[in-house]
Amino acid sequence: MENLSLFSDYAALLALGVTLGLPIAAGLAAMAQGRVASAAVEGIARQPEAAGDIRGALILSLALIESLVIYVLLSFLLMYGKLPAIMDVVERLAKN
Repeated sequence: MENLSLFSDYAALLALGVTLGLPIAAGLAAMAQGRVASAAVEGIARQPEAAGDIRGALILSLALIESLVIYVLLSFLLMYGKLPAIMDVVERLAKN
């Protein structure tokens, strides 16, 4: 019975990670991208002659933020693929 509890806890945490991980990461990344863009526009407004340098840094930082969301999406897909197999194990343990 202890194994059933362990597997059901693991399945519950995995399901929680699958359902909450990607939306939280996407929301936080959107907030970060908004702040980066706001700071870049403010910097260009203060120093128009540095617009090229600021634009380059803006594009680089937005790409890095977006790459983190892509990594979260990849881990989401990997966890989602493991979820049905875990539920099968929990059901088999519950029958025994």
